[in-house]
Amino acid sequence: MSRELLQNVRVLDPVSGSDRIADILITEGQIEAIAEKIAEFPADTEVRDCQGLILGSGLTDIYSHSGEPGFEDRETLESLMQAAAAGGFTRVAILPDTSPPVDNLAGLALLQQHIRNLPPGLPSLYFWGALTAGVKGQQMAELGELASCPVVGFADGLPLSNPALVRRLLEYIKPLGKSVALWPCDRTLAGNGAVREGAVSVRLGLPGIPASAETSALAAILELVASAGTGVHIMRVSTARSVELIRDAKARGLPVTASVTWMHLLLNVGAISGNSKDAGAKNALTASLPYDPNLRLEPPLGNLSDQLALIQAVKDGVIDAIAIDHNPHTYEEKTVAFADSPPGAIGLELALPLLWHGLVETGEFSALELWRVLSARPAVCIGQTPATVAPGVSAELILFDPQMSWTVDGQSLKSRSANTPWLGQKIAGKVVQTWIY
Repeated sequence: MSRELLQNVRVLDPVSGSDRIADILITEGQIEAIAEKIAEFPADTEVRDCQGLILGSGLTDIYSHSGEPGFEDRETLESLMQAAAAGGFTRVAILPDTSPPVDNLAGLALLQQHIRNLPPGLPSLYFWGALTAGVKGQQMAELGELASCPVVGFADGLPLSNPALVRRLLEYIKPLGKSVALWPCDRTLAGNGAVREGAVSVRLGLPGIPASAETSALAAILELVASAGTGVHIMRVSTARSVELIRDAKARGLPVTASVTWMHLLLNVGAISGNSKDAGAKNALTASLPYDPNLRLEPPLGNLSDQLALIQAVKDGVIDAIAIDHNPHTYEEKTVAFADSPPGAIGLELALPLLWHGLVETGEFSALELWRVLSARPAVCIGQTPATVAPGVSAELILFDPQMSWTVDGQSLKSRSANTPWLGQKIAGKVVQTWIY
């Protein structure tokens, strides 16, 4: 029988609100006991002194991108799941923009077939069904059929430009009882922009995207939610004004939740020119380029005022969860001029250590606050019961060493792609064990 006793470990459980130093006994994948001191245990128990380490519930990512099927050179489902486990994520929900997309039963069946071929012990993988056929934003996907299958909800992961279609989608989905995730972005206002519009974009000489590209689309979505009464999750919130709109919507009782991607909490547009204290130094692969294309994101990094508003909104609960939005690209795709590079960066292996050192150790968040928005609240946003750390439940846990240093490179990363601004940098914080049963 497999038994482990972790002694003197800091236990974080956002469900019960507990943050304490304790011993924890895990037997055959079940949490058997948690106490200040466990003095009696079977002789065959593996005993580990975990002083300085953190044991917490497994993390949940509510949306990320998979390369497989269709773009396996970017990421396979296996490498994605290995990266997730290495970063402490025990549940990951994948957006439907694969090739073929998950817009019908056949597309979902193909992904489920790929999952059956994965080795055991990897995180749980969930799928969003597409809102529109081919994720092209033109007509409804087979929502009724997909709703009868194990999808966490519906999302294209791309902006929907037709308000009439959004209204019909919300009305149709309401009785299906599934989550809906929408990204507010007006492509006509965004134009060919690459960074957040403002003084920094002018100084960089890069085309800017006004904040109104997000806020005008968000305002329209919130009006449609008020009319239809369908619950909606707002993806990729990135502006201070969006925070105000969501706060007001929640105060009015609208059924909305919201998330921000992890890099928007750590960085602002100043990082592109190297003027952010949190920006990594330029790595050898992008040293010849004026700006690191791994900082080309959608939505773009905000101004400092946006970053500060987002941090406060997460603390206040206006923004419910932090999403990773892991978006792998190949070296060839990313090593081009900033404005020409495809937006997105990897993050499953980096988010926890960088958020810990960027927000917890600086005093912006408590340890429990960070764990809550990476574990419990994301699970609730996709209609799941959060993992908890309590006797008698399955061990869905991670053991995190906040001081272990490692270098972000192709050898240490489990992800097949390495498109991150921290490539080549030494960072602190590593998940040393993941329990998934």
